[in-house]
Amino acid sequence: MAEVTLDLRGTPKTAAYAELQKHVEAVLEGIDDEITAMATMSCLLHHAFGHLWTGFYRVVQPGKLLRVGPYQGTLGCLEITFGKGVCGVSAATRETVVVPDVHAFPGHITCDGRSQSEIVVPVFGKNRELIAVLDIDSEHKATFDAVDQQALETMMGWFSRPRG
Repeated sequence: MAEVTLDLRGTPKTAAYAELQKHVEAVLEGIDDEITAMATMSCLLHHAFGHLWTGFYRVVQPGKLLRVGPYQGTLGCLEITFGKGVCGVSAATRETVVVPDVHAFPGHITCDGRSQSEIVVPVFGKNRELIAVLDIDSEHKATFDAVDQQALETMMGWFSRPRG
């Protein structure tokens, strides 16, 4: 299954995420490495939905600093301070942030000028510590909704589950 990269564009979101979740679980079965999981999830999410940018910002200084981790897309911002931009706000509040129009988000950090909408999901480790945020950008306004939020939060649950 690892050699299959799903293209779920055109599939209703709920069904697409259900299929993708099964695929992620199968590919990561037996894996206990967070960076490997981030790289794999970035790839699978990016290609499944054709997003502009899909990746993780890792917590390198708790409560202070995020640094780019595994991702797919154009060059990302290398560091983001907690509380700054969509990723920093998600990290500081430990909550998912859905932005229908990035140009209307106060303090939005533009890494790629083509970005129109964004979702950022906090990623928690086994002890509920914030280890990263998942950041997905779209070239279209209002791409992300409650379906994306619920499915991505469920997928990010992989990092807090006991493994091995």
